[in-house]
Amino acid sequence: MTTRLTVAQALVRFLTAQHTERDGERRRLIGATWGIFGHGNVAGIGQALVEYAGVMPYHQGRNEQSMVHAAVGYARQCGRLATHAVTTSIGPGATNLVTGAALATVNHLPVLLLPGDVFATRPADPVLQQLEVPYAGDVSVNDTLRPVSRYFDRITRPEQLIPSALAAMRVLTDPVETGAVTLALPQDVQAEAYDWPEEFFAERVWTVRRPGPDPAELARAAAAVRAARRPLLVAGGGIRHSRAQAALAAFAEATGIPVASTQAGKGALRYDHPRDVGGIGHTGTATADELARTADLVIGVGTRFTDFTTASGTLFQHPDVRFLHLNIAPHDAHKLAALPLVADARTGLEELTGALASYKVDGAYTDEYTAAKERWERRVDACFASPDPDARPTQPQVLGALDALVDESDIVINAAGSLPGDLHKLWRARSRDQYHLEYGYSCMGYEIPAALGVKLAAPEREVWALVGDGTYLMMPTEIVTAVQEGVAIKVLLVQNHGYASIGGLSAAVGGERFGTAYRFRTQEGTHTGAPLPVDLAANAASLGMRVLRAGSVRELRAALAEARAADTPTCVYVETETSDTVSGAPEAQAWWDVPVAASATRTPAVTAREQYERHVSTRRRHL
Repeated sequence: MTTRLTVAQALVRFLTAQHTERDGERRRLIGATWGIFGHGNVAGIGQALVEYAGVMPYHQGRNEQSMVHAAVGYARQCGRLATHAVTTSIGPGATNLVTGAALATVNHLPVLLLPGDVFATRPADPVLQQLEVPYAGDVSVNDTLRPVSRYFDRITRPEQLIPSALAAMRVLTDPVETGAVTLALPQDVQAEAYDWPEEFFAERVWTVRRPGPDPAELARAAAAVRAARRPLLVAGGGIRHSRAQAALAAFAEATGIPVASTQAGKGALRYDHPRDVGGIGHTGTATADELARTADLVIGVGTRFTDFTTASGTLFQHPDVRFLHLNIAPHDAHKLAALPLVADARTGLEELTGALASYKVDGAYTDEYTAAKERWERRVDACFASPDPDARPTQPQVLGALDALVDESDIVINAAGSLPGDLHKLWRARSRDQYHLEYGYSCMGYEIPAALGVKLAAPEREVWALVGDGTYLMMPTEIVTAVQEGVAIKVLLVQNHGYASIGGLSAAVGGERFGTAYRFRTQEGTHTGAPLPVDLAANAASLGMRVLRAGSVRELRAALAEARAADTPTCVYVETETSDTVSGAPEAQAWWDVPVAASATRTPAVTAREQYERHVSTRRRHL
């Protein structure tokens, strides 16, 4: 039997029948579609969404990149078992997807992109917004999505949709391959009718696999752990994707091995778990970084070992340090010349725990990192403390006020600027998914739309988007969507007058903060470094959000409590006290490679180059 539908109608109906399953949990794969309509998708996907409005929810976005961020936030909160689709017009609507697609793919988070495309039949050539490529007639602006997509296809014939749609679902549900998936849809093909086999619309369940380790690799891994005297485990985002937090806790408790965390892995253990030693790397804690410098075995679980984690190859300094890497992706499992243990994080940890049986680290090692952690917690307490509650808070004191308010049900979202470093060092994660920080792509503007996606996935929980003024100015548009749909996200808007992070970095590498200070002109002249005469709180209010202003620590505490209790989208606006450091938090505990000018006449650059050469001389190639 066949059913006559347009290509767009067939695609939407197909998507409503796709599900995932893992550990007996079944989810609908595409929970909703985000869209901004133009001439490339309004008559195709737009009409199809009207046709199937009863079974495919629709969310109206204001910015195409934001829509992808919202879908990614939803996917992460759902443990990658569900995501959203995003549809745009041709032209700028489609190219605006590129940054969001890159973020999704870098972070191994599924999202389905459905950009409109130029006519496949070319009745008019060129058409509005078409990029003319003289040497290739089959290239459009959508080809910019190829390098940032895990799967890409252009549907130029109706029957082509069948294998392409199935391939797209396979990639979205593959724990190794998942990321952005793009199906470019020429506008004429979207509206073309075809007789579809009914089997295409049958319900399908895509099993998200939990592959176990190879027995030989498991034996070598267990032997490496048994031989270690100062092992350290680095928990990455794969712990969260696999929902392996309980398996990690059981492993740490059985072996006594301390657990440090990347930005994506923070919260894998609660902050108060005896084995948790906090964030690792350039933005890590002194406890974790000192353990890393003396570790003889580094056990990576679900991490990509990026430069922030390894301090650009300078962190792991034990002369005989070796690496063991448990990762579902072979590409990552072999990094740093590690002993690979290719497996799902939960399955691998469970089997490795069983293989180690009676292994336990020496009690003196446990006492050492326990005492170091206690010292660091006292530093956190000092950063959070507010001796004068009527004074303007520092950025760490803002975090301290929020830390004192939330419980394990709250979710905190951040992505870029000076806040990630402070959060990684200071935040006390209380649950496996409270700490939601996108640092794989470090994309400013992620926080507010991602909070929208997370709240749609977990409507019963309080969701906080922590944004500085710089990232707020990048992408506040989805506040309008939150107001329109009544999605009660909470925005903590920290006004630190811009470039707090990159300005400090510029000063450290001899750039003398050039181009990183706000400047504005008046009739009296140009003012550099002075606060701009802007009111971001008024801006948020103009977009429909309820705004609570806080001028002191005392007012901030009251505003945060009021916002948390609100059942409408609410913003807490606070201006922070600045200091000689970026934010008042402890300085970086490990290096990060940002090359410094090798030849310069100005003293700051010459001095910075001398420091750079001292650091870079400690870099190691782990072979």
